[in-house]
Amino acid sequence: MNAQQSGQKPADVLKGNYVTAGAEFTRDTNYITDRVLDDPAAQWPVEPGRYRLVAARACPWANRTMIVRRLLGLEDVISIGMPGPTHDVRSWTFDLDEDGKDPVLGIERLQEAYFARFPDYPRGITVPALVDIPTGQVVTNDYAQMTLDFSSEWKKYHRAGAPDLYPEHLRAEMDPLIRFIFTEVNNGVYRCGFAGSQEAYAKAFDRLFTALDTLEARLDTRRFLMGEQITEVDVRLFTTLARFDAVYYSHFKCNRQKLADFPNLWAYARDLYQTPGFGDTIDFEQIKQHYYIVHTDINPTQIVPVGPDLSGWLEPHGRDERFGGSPFGEGTAPEAPLPHDTVDPAHTAAAWVERSTGELRTDFV
Repeated sequence: MNAQQSGQKPADVLKGNYVTAGAEFTRDTNYITDRVLDDPAAQWPVEPGRYRLVAARACPWANRTMIVRRLLGLEDVISIGMPGPTHDVRSWTFDLDEDGKDPVLGIERLQEAYFARFPDYPRGITVPALVDIPTGQVVTNDYAQMTLDFSSEWKKYHRAGAPDLYPEHLRAEMDPLIRFIFTEVNNGVYRCGFAGSQEAYAKAFDRLFTALDTLEARLDTRRFLMGEQITEVDVRLFTTLARFDAVYYSHFKCNRQKLADFPNLWAYARDLYQTPGFGDTIDFEQIKQHYYIVHTDINPTQIVPVGPDLSGWLEPHGRDERFGGSPFGEGTAPEAPLPHDTVDPAHTAAAWVERSTGELRTDFV
């Protein structure tokens, strides 16, 4: 996640200083744009076991890479390292791992991989990042391109039955929708939360909910954003929707209405959450800890809310009966996540069901 605003120093951002008084939030979108390509002559060629994906569960941009990696079955060829939900003034840290070090890269902070390649790296240390294991150097943090390359450049390593998340014949329609979702929704919630004036906030608020109303209408006529099965655009929208009621509604003041008050968006989000590869990557506790602890300019007390009640995520969505289709088309769902990839059961929607009924729901995965 890179929430750096124009004029801010990376250390300011890592300290939680995201708001510039009197200004609109402007995201720094300058990333390391190197790519891992299916070309043996490339600087960074596709090679199983060579690269490690560093992706924090708390971050929506990193969460995308986790979902796509799972859906395509790339777990055995691209390993994953997971920093904790918060970071210190230097960078994301591997505080969840034994001795506070990533077991493969041997580093305490993601910053070390950035500095291994760029000793004077001037920008924010962001996740997701793809790291070259032999050299310990960051390859790319360009999250927008990263998942597209997982679909195209790593195709020979996809699992049998993997979905085509970026089908060639739909790209002319998908690409503008991808841009719309990023500018208006993914980044739209941040424009609300980090607005530096009432005027900037009001403008961002109207823009966000205009976009959500547009998507609500689109999902009244189709099960998924592109039709009868999941694609890349569903992954990109889902990670924002998964955080909406838990964080953005209150913490970012996106409170015209909750996600649960949008009939189509809420049913669609539940449909995806209950689809293997989506909900089983969501750690609601880490999500709340990140936003409420790190953003000290918005939440100086760093108190993390106990709620909201998340049990609704497991309620029937009815979109299969209404529209038909299948998330994976003629393909298959991914296998259950590997132990290292498994979310703490206490941090899931199922835990809320268990609290009220005494029964742990596992059927949704």
